[in-house]
Amino acid sequence: MAGADEPRADTAGLMEQIRDLKRRRNAVILAHNYQIGPVQDVADYVGDSLGLSRQAASTAADVIVFCGVHFMAETAAILSPGKTVLLPDLGAGCSLADTITADQLRRWKAAHPGARVVSYVNTSAEVKAESDYCCTSGNALAVVASIPEEVEVLFCPDFFLGSWIQKATGRRNMHVWMGECHVHAGIRAEDIRDARAAHPEAELLVHPECGCTSSVLYLLQEGEVPRERASVLSTEGMMRHAQGSASRRFLVATETGVLHRMRRQNPDKEFLPVTEGAVCTFMKRITLENTRDALLHLRHEVRVPEEVASRARLAIDRMLAIA
Repeated sequence: MAGADEPRADTAGLMEQIRDLKRRRNAVILAHNYQIGPVQDVADYVGDSLGLSRQAASTAADVIVFCGVHFMAETAAILSPGKTVLLPDLGAGCSLADTITADQLRRWKAAHPGARVVSYVNTSAEVKAESDYCCTSGNALAVVASIPEEVEVLFCPDFFLGSWIQKATGRRNMHVWMGECHVHAGIRAEDIRDARAAHPEAELLVHPECGCTSSVLYLLQEGEVPRERASVLSTEGMMRHAQGSASRRFLVATETGVLHRMRRQNPDKEFLPVTEGAVCTFMKRITLENTRDALLHLRHEVRVPEEVASRARLAIDRMLAIA
């Protein structure tokens, strides 16, 4: 059976159909770094949640086809209320976003009056509407640092990212929700040890959502891993670092879809997953076939009620401004 990134016999034909439909619809295709290779290759822009949000906010296209997961399409709809935002498969959800609801957040806020809420962008529109700020892994530190030190912070929903920010900022009045991405949480300290043992010369790149982040920070503090040989970075941070680094081989601890873009941008370097099992089945629900069908039939439009969108937009705009 062909792998997810392995070209199929009809790939070229499907990509040409998509490009033709895109021209006819005055559409733009935005794809997340975790999409399969062919979907990334047909997209107009490939990036992380922050970059995709910026593109959604600035596009002149009439139609946005979001090759990602549901909360991302919601964010695009909030930022581009006059556009048609399509999600090729409505089953493309997010296990992390599902770990907190708006009702849960309201109860948490009630227990901490006066606190500022920082919500990771991997949340529903309703949760964003209850938040003061959104953030991505790329600007979470800057967002939290922008809040006065005496103000209590509620960070949701990713426990590993929030714990990393706590350690990095030394903030004592920050509370972290116990949510996790099942893919990133599944990358454990033993995976790091095994990968490093097999490739001791490789540089290590770790996403802060990973379950192994605390272990990596400990290894750095104890000097077991030289600081110049390991970094905790967002996906876009990984991209920039890999291009600028003199290293020739990298171990990457995040969802494996990111390797396609890394290899394409750095053909003279080698990128290896810390674990081959770090695959988001939600992201992989997006295919060339359903991307084409979304454009052909203008189907699976994602809308956000204005009373929710107007409140969520404030938190998202703050995210974009601080970035």
